[in-house]
Amino acid sequence: MADFGLSYSEMLQFDNFAERLNYLSLAGKSHESPRSMSNKFYKSEAWIQCRETIIRRDLGSEFGLEGHDISGLIIVHHINPLSEEDIVSNSYKLFDPENLISVSIQVHNTIHYGQPKDDFVERTPGDTKLW
Repeated sequence: MADFGLSYSEMLQFDNFAERLNYLSLAGKSHESPRSMSNKFYKSEAWIQCRETIIRRDLGSEFGLEGHDISGLIIVHHINPLSEEDIVSNSYKLFDPENLISVSIQVHNTIHYGQPKDDFVERTPGDTKLW
């Protein structure tokens, strides 16, 4: 597993969205996705239960930040990317809360691919209110 030494607890030391996004960014860091094996893992009952626990812990919000509610699909992101070996060996890292965080699909893609900051609009409290 590409272990970059990142953790949920350490991420919490950053107070705002931009700092947390920068801390979790994998853009330019070398790692390989275990896509050929991950689909089965992500459909397992153990993962579904773990995912629900993490979403509850993070209150359904981006990086667990109050006022940054995620509308739509919530991704539970592995902070340190998984490898095929992690999946084959059923590594504790698959379900370790210190290696998991709730994010939106847009933020997930930014973490992995580093979209230009000019294209990224930071969520603000109340920006989803219709009236």
